[in-house]
Amino acid sequence: MVTIREECEADVEAIRRVNVAAFAGEGEVEARLVEALRASGALVLSLVAEVDGRIAGHVAFSPVTVGAATGVGLAPMAVVPELQRTGLGGRMIDEALRRLAHTHRFCVVLGHPAYYPRFGFVPASTAGLHWEHGHDEAFFVKPLVAGGLDGVRGIVRYRPELDAV
Repeated sequence: MVTIREECEADVEAIRRVNVAAFAGEGEVEARLVEALRASGALVLSLVAEVDGRIAGHVAFSPVTVGAATGVGLAPMAVVPELQRTGLGGRMIDEALRRLAHTHRFCVVLGHPAYYPRFGFVPASTAGLHWEHGHDEAFFVKPLVAGGLDGVRGIVRYRPELDAV
């Protein structure tokens, strides 16, 4: 059985383990990112996927800005290796985007070009948005509400924690 829910304090160590396991060679960086965002109170939404009572996935969202406009950035999304490519990550993303649509205009993500379009993300450059560090070919945006990108153009800036880890 799969349950997707908001993280709680008891999940912190399991979330660390999921991130370390999911990102070959970069897991410690991703784990430190989540911990830094949590410590600064910058996690807008942090969901875990429990599979048969064990934390097997995690997705985090933090604020982003484009001039005076604010949205959220998806980073990171992790699933334990043995459950990758089973749809668990997609279930977490779908649930998170549904929840975020009640409170935010748009979401951005730096990710795999073949993965994120299935959730309605489009290349951010086609909407006049660019990540402050480049990588336009892997930078995507999704409006979460009708008109969510109206008047939003320019450079997307993530929280400083993303550059600090």
